[in-house]
Amino acid sequence: MRITGSFRRSQVFRTAGLFTGSLLAGVLLLGTAGGALADESPTPSGTASGDSEGAEAPTEAGTSFRTATAFRPDQRATADASTGDYLYWVLPVDAGQRATVTAKVTLPESAAVRKGAATWQVDVYDGLRRHQPCVYGARTRALAADAREVELRCTLRTVRAWAEPWSDDPLPGSYYVRLTVVNAQEEDLGLPVRTEIGASVSDQGGAEAVDGRLAVPLTPGRTTVSQSDSGGGSSDGARPAASGVEPEDGWSSGWWTDRWLWTVAGGVLGALAGIAGYTLARPARR
Repeated sequence: MRITGSFRRSQVFRTAGLFTGSLLAGVLLLGTAGGALADESPTPSGTASGDSEGAEAPTEAGTSFRTATAFRPDQRATADASTGDYLYWVLPVDAGQRATVTAKVTLPESAAVRKGAATWQVDVYDGLRRHQPCVYGARTRALAADAREVELRCTLRTVRAWAEPWSDDPLPGSYYVRLTVVNAQEEDLGLPVRTEIGASVSDQGGAEAVDGRLAVPLTPGRTTVSQSDSGGGSSDGARPAASGVEPEDGWSSGWWTDRWLWTVAGGVLGALAGIAGYTLARPARR
């Protein structure tokens, strides 16, 4: 009888092993298929994905939210301006991503001698123009009177796929970057400066995933008209429109995260634990 019981236990464990292997293979296939489906999206309407890969970084900045110059993460946008100007850029940030914005202000040698120190500040706003706080980095720094260069950095909170209407959580869509001087001597206003803006995004994975998603990302209406649409009459034809700023692979669907893998794996382990416990605890039949 002991031999029969051992034989039955070995059959149960063999069956459980086959069952586990099949489920793990299904999890892997589900992960691959889910990732592929999550990445599928229509070609961006404003800028084609293939064209953005070789697109050059912009060399100008807007002066308001409506005229913000578009750029993409990992690009380095530059602009020549004057001390006291408000400079605006816009970039796309998708759900599950954490963006870090960097800014660099350089004064030419002709403007190296100034009356006093100046404080520069970088601010980030979401698609609803809500100010987003920095969780890391220094978004405000003082430039000494004898210094020529200052660097700013702002790391935002992770963008959520959905949030309550009353919350100020960051949501997927366009993010505006504003760079300006907030404290300078009146005699120093108008001095030439060269600015550089960059951004990097990192995927935070399923740990930051939430249930639900927005119907559409928070991208405002088209702010500039392309040269082809305006018949060549616009002087801003080369500037990308803010509404056309999308990730190179398009916006994510929002439904797929790696939490699905953890959920399925937890179910498999729970089933195996139940089978093993039943096999070991049941009395042997005579």
